[in-house]
Amino acid sequence: MEATTENRSPGKLFSWIERVGNKVPNPFLLFVYLIVVLMVATAILSSFDVAVKNPANGELVRVNNLLSVAGIQWILPNIIKNFSGFTPLGSILALVIGAGLAEKVGLLQSLMVKMASRVSRRYASYMVLFIAFFSHISSDAALVVMPPLGALIFLAVGRHPVAGLMAAIAGVASGFTANLLIVTTDVLLSGISTEAAKAVSDTVHVSVIDNWYFMASSVIVLTIAGALLTDKFVEPRLPAWNGGNNDRLPPLTALENRGLKAAGIAALVFIALMALLVVPEHAPLRNPKTGGIIPSPFIQGIVPIIILFFFVVAIAYGAVTKQIRRADDIPQLLVDPMKSMAGFIVMVFPLSQFVAFFNWSNMGKFMAIGLTDVLESAGISGAPAFMGLMFLSAFLCMFIASGSAIWSILAPVFVPMFMLLGFHPAFAQMIFRIADSAVLPLAPMSPFLPLFLGFLQRYQKDAQLGTYYVLIFPYPLVFFTTWIVLLLAWYALGLPIGPGVYPSLH
Repeated sequence: MEATTENRSPGKLFSWIERVGNKVPNPFLLFVYLIVVLMVATAILSSFDVAVKNPANGELVRVNNLLSVAGIQWILPNIIKNFSGFTPLGSILALVIGAGLAEKVGLLQSLMVKMASRVSRRYASYMVLFIAFFSHISSDAALVVMPPLGALIFLAVGRHPVAGLMAAIAGVASGFTANLLIVTTDVLLSGISTEAAKAVSDTVHVSVIDNWYFMASSVIVLTIAGALLTDKFVEPRLPAWNGGNNDRLPPLTALENRGLKAAGIAALVFIALMALLVVPEHAPLRNPKTGGIIPSPFIQGIVPIIILFFFVVAIAYGAVTKQIRRADDIPQLLVDPMKSMAGFIVMVFPLSQFVAFFNWSNMGKFMAIGLTDVLESAGISGAPAFMGLMFLSAFLCMFIASGSAIWSILAPVFVPMFMLLGFHPAFAQMIFRIADSAVLPLAPMSPFLPLFLGFLQRYQKDAQLGTYYVLIFPYPLVFFTTWIVLLLAWYALGLPIGPGVYPSLH
């Protein structure tokens, strides 16, 4: 069932956001229009031979003209490659296959009912957000798997599934870099920061744990802030949920309970086998050169491992509950999940072209370096430097999907700048992570935006981009504000941001 269309008064700001957002063209057309705008912009900038100087290597960065002969010669042979080689597309579709099988056999629904029996509806928001933060260990996979699970958890405890969906999106997207554990993001960013720090000192290094204290604490603070926002603001403003005669999912049958036990045993066996492949000193999934786990084939292959895990536990559950009676049933059960991705695949075609065109034209580097030069020439320092880096990072997140790509451009300028001001490079990195993560659910260039909209349309068929934006907007706003307050308090108290690492250089 979907929500009724009668809305409670959302307030002038949110009404305006929804009206404006709903006037935005369908995402497919939006990216087509953006491609046209990008082509014209590259032609204009190229004709005036505008260039900016890359602080990392001193090279001049110019915009490549997409409408030039070279541009056309590059575009035509690469259109199919841009689409088929779009990295998030393959990962998302593969994850949907794995999670889709678990959903079709009823495993996810049964698991949510079981979890809901142990969690009161009052604390469902806290559970969804905390699980979402913990799921960051699976990197981008969390952005695909966690949102529909959040909706199911809320449905299981008799609450509005859209509220659970939004809370989960906030946790995995707005809080993407807040982690209790060390994940791939820490590895990527710390390496970039260390290289940038060499411009000032060869003895200062940024390790993977240098932001750990602050980011782990952020999980607790943002879980509380996000849960209160969900309970007190987001869910009360949603239209009434028409979920049938009984809002709660039906209790588990004896067969479903046996299926969960079988899935649990399968999960334990799978985890034990993975541990054998990872934990021993010379295990095959460790880094063959260093023997470490970060980075390693295990970390790099986390998405296929998660997909395989879904298959193992779903087949175990489906076999016991008679949802899977023979091997031929498995491909049949996978058809519906892939059908639901048709709209996403259509929207990704122009999105993948825009991203490829944007990269080939150098527009991303040109914008980032140009805006960075403006801040640097302004001679900012102290708190203004914090805010400048934050808002610049948040702005660039709207146009460049990869956080590590943005930081590779900003770090050569801001890391030395912060070091000369007396700050540790890990502190500059932490500021970037806050801004880049907080606004992620709003980024129009994100390949996950169409996916999030698709999740919303499962429960509200007529939802458009404006509907999505008005629902998710409070989370980036509150997360960003909360993080800034936490950052300023952390800095004022002189607390370590990681083991032995403080905001200021000693």
